[in-house]
Amino acid sequence: MVLFGFFALVLVSIYWVNRAVALFDSLIGGGQPALVFLEFTALTLPNVIRLVLPVAGFAATVFTINRLTADSELVVMQAMGFSPYRLARPVLAFGLVVALLTGILTHFLVPASRAQLELREDEIAHNVTASMLTEGRFLHPANGITFFIREITPTGELRDVFLSDARGTTRRITYTAQRALLVQEETGPKLLMFDGLVQALHLTNQRLATTSFSDLTYDVAALLSQPNTGRLDLRILPTPDLLSPTSERIEAARATRAEFLTEAHARTGQPLMAVAGVLIGFAALVVGGFSRFGLWRQILLAIGILVGLQLLDNSLTEIARHDETLWPLVYLPPMVGLLIGGMLMYLSARTIRWRRATRSASA
Repeated sequence: MVLFGFFALVLVSIYWVNRAVALFDSLIGGGQPALVFLEFTALTLPNVIRLVLPVAGFAATVFTINRLTADSELVVMQAMGFSPYRLARPVLAFGLVVALLTGILTHFLVPASRAQLELREDEIAHNVTASMLTEGRFLHPANGITFFIREITPTGELRDVFLSDARGTTRRITYTAQRALLVQEETGPKLLMFDGLVQALHLTNQRLATTSFSDLTYDVAALLSQPNTGRLDLRILPTPDLLSPTSERIEAARATRAEFLTEAHARTGQPLMAVAGVLIGFAALVVGGFSRFGLWRQILLAIGILVGLQLLDNSLTEIARHDETLWPLVYLPPMVGLLIGGMLMYLSARTIRWRRATRSASA
């Protein structure tokens, strides 16, 4: 457990730093305070820990068994008559602890943190949109964008709007309008401009094209790089809602019943994969017995088996998403992992019995 905590802390720190760098660029660079950055990084931690715990459990098991073998402690226990099945009991108990922690994350903490994160992202998007409603100032809500409003009436109408979009590499577009309205739709905020002019300057030949319009819609959500599709995210729903989805939720998520069931059962399949990973890490190291050259071959074997199981899990999960009757496929990879671990322990037990028989015959 001590090694498990150490590996989990190291891996979480690595994942968290990578995530924090991206959040820092998007939030602090967008003018958000440091407290918002800390809040967002804290909300991403449950999902990071969910990904890290099975790997940390496998690493702790491999490190411990390798150390016991190098110090001949495991060899002594086997010589005293302890079978691989008996030695696997504490390993299996440790795997169940890792699975319990992973299950709490997948079923409760991760969906709750994702829901809160989505809520805060929507609030910040609205705040950024509201910050554009400043009259008499040239604003730069994004790189290459210049926005100006001469006057905002008490009814919310924008007068004499200027919008310059210089993000393109081949042309620059300028919008001017006598009146405009900023409205909120399901896909994000839109700027409705009336009685204006579009000027497009082609940088390759320095030609200017102008177009008058009576009304024109500009996607502010795309401008802010924070589009809101209005689609319900399955990852934020509680597990019971995924197991019994209503027609309203299926329509809101624009998903199928198979996708709901696959997401729900995957939350249980991942903790089982943690148990399988721990058992494979133990079984692969004891199957080879003691070697003065170390157990690096067995370690590579365990890693290779886990990689294969993860590829199998990804493939079967994708298949299950297309047919609601195939959700049991989600549990097949951890079952295969447990079966492989059992077979490796069986081979180890047979090897030990054969060596004992050989010694007895020689004596």
